[in-house]
Amino acid sequence: MKRLRGSAPSGIVWVRDSRPELPSYLALHTSLATLSCFLASADTTQFATATNVSRNSAYCQLISPPQNSPSGPHLSTFVHWQNHIFMSKIRGTFVHTPRLGYLDILHDHLIAFSDDGVITHFERADTPQSTKLLGNGLGKPVIVIPQGSFMLPTFCDLHLHAPQFLYQGTGLDLPLMQWLDKYTLKAESRMDEDPALAKRVYTRLAARLKENGTGAVLLFGTIKERTNLILAECMQSAGIRAFVGKLSMDIDITSPDSLTTTYVEPNASASLDAAKAFVDHCHGLVNHLPESQRLVEPVLTPRFVPTCTNELLKGLGELSEVRGIKVQSHLAEAKDQVEWVRAERGMEDIDVFDKSNLLTARTVQAHCTFLSPPDLDRLSNKGSSIAHCPLSNAYFSAKPFPLREALDQNVKVGLGTDVAGGYSLDIMNSMRQAVAVSRMRQGLNLMERTGQVEPRDLSVDWKEALFLATRGGALALGLEGIFRVGSPFDAQEIRLYDAQTGIGIGPLDYFDLEKEESAPPLSPEDTRLTADVIEKWWCVGDSRNRGRVWVQGNRVREV
Repeated sequence: MKRLRGSAPSGIVWVRDSRPELPSYLALHTSLATLSCFLASADTTQFATATNVSRNSAYCQLISPPQNSPSGPHLSTFVHWQNHIFMSKIRGTFVHTPRLGYLDILHDHLIAFSDDGVITHFERADTPQSTKLLGNGLGKPVIVIPQGSFMLPTFCDLHLHAPQFLYQGTGLDLPLMQWLDKYTLKAESRMDEDPALAKRVYTRLAARLKENGTGAVLLFGTIKERTNLILAECMQSAGIRAFVGKLSMDIDITSPDSLTTTYVEPNASASLDAAKAFVDHCHGLVNHLPESQRLVEPVLTPRFVPTCTNELLKGLGELSEVRGIKVQSHLAEAKDQVEWVRAERGMEDIDVFDKSNLLTARTVQAHCTFLSPPDLDRLSNKGSSIAHCPLSNAYFSAKPFPLREALDQNVKVGLGTDVAGGYSLDIMNSMRQAVAVSRMRQGLNLMERTGQVEPRDLSVDWKEALFLATRGGALALGLEGIFRVGSPFDAQEIRLYDAQTGIGIGPLDYFDLEKEESAPPLSPEDTRLTADVIEKWWCVGDSRNRGRVWVQGNRVREV
């Protein structure tokens, strides 16, 4: 065998059989685990896929090249065919936030993504390459997003307690440690004891996440391995990108008079063994799939310092480093929790985590409301991320998270719903709460001003919140959260108004666009999306404005 002339894209190796009696061409597409055999001779005009095991084999077809050369088809011809047979294309307006505070509205663009869900083309629809893609007749039919709608990256939820979805919106009048004892541990124990209930709850949770445009989620689970594997299975089946954490906890925090059965693992050794087993079995759920379709990933999850001995935390830190596994926990969340750690450990919980090597670029810590500026610098230097949960912070923390300070100190920050400490599963509510809390912090800052020096602006705006919900959360999870070539296609369709009538969809009203029946139709300029139009959706839109949703190129929600 020898390589054909020409250069193949990454992941594709082309070879030609050197035997003159059988001039055959082989293509190994490693990202799809596909082996395609293209047979040819000097005088043939058609080539066929003789063997193809890709999951889109229905799109395999005979293709006629423009012309054969005596030495056989050129590599670029093959690459052109291979890239286009399985390609999906969407044309319309795309909106994303490539950097903090910057909203990019890309009108009339064409995006194309491969069979394995990776973006291969993203340009204006009138460029030569886009025109070629639109006119070649290959691949699936082009999806056209109408005027008045746009494509947005899916949301990332960096902090959600999956078993607590069972009692979402309940008992939020109690302090954190009492709430955990009365509601949380009881619900998690119940889920561990009833696999059928767990599957029912987690299946519904997955459906709600897609309804709310969440394509990636970082999940806290329960203690029992099997229950967490059910959670992983439900997310994978639903097509959601899920980072699933089996709880690790070897200290019992149930009060002596609690009605909840003790909810804890026997000791540090048993907890570490269970964590290792879960990591292996969670990987085993998806190892048979092509790499691009493995949507679930295990996460090491020490609940928080009060539930974990130093031995357990140290072992989890070592496991994370050796296996490259992500870590999640709660850090400096509430006054009673912080005081508990100081009394029991004689130090701050950030120091406990750091000593155990649990503050790394693989770490996402929730809340962090009681961190000081030097603590934020430490997280920035370590590369650790913060899941900002403004709604649950309002219930369980005595102070708001210093969001502006964290962003200014280059800490990676995304948003979390923190169900059930937060009552809403919709990241849009987390965005709004983040802005509202920051505005209140800025108001207090202005009132406490002394002298003539203008105080630092502690507020964030809606564009910055949208960054946190998409790009910010994605970066914390090692993802992209934007539209660009080489990134996974994770997107949601947002519908604002009818392009013909100008009438808003769901809760939205755009009175300046609405036309009388006798009036001429709206022009493309009339319906051109602006930041003001998008801001109205950000403020008052809901799930009625959400259309189709894609994760890794797979359409996971239809309307």
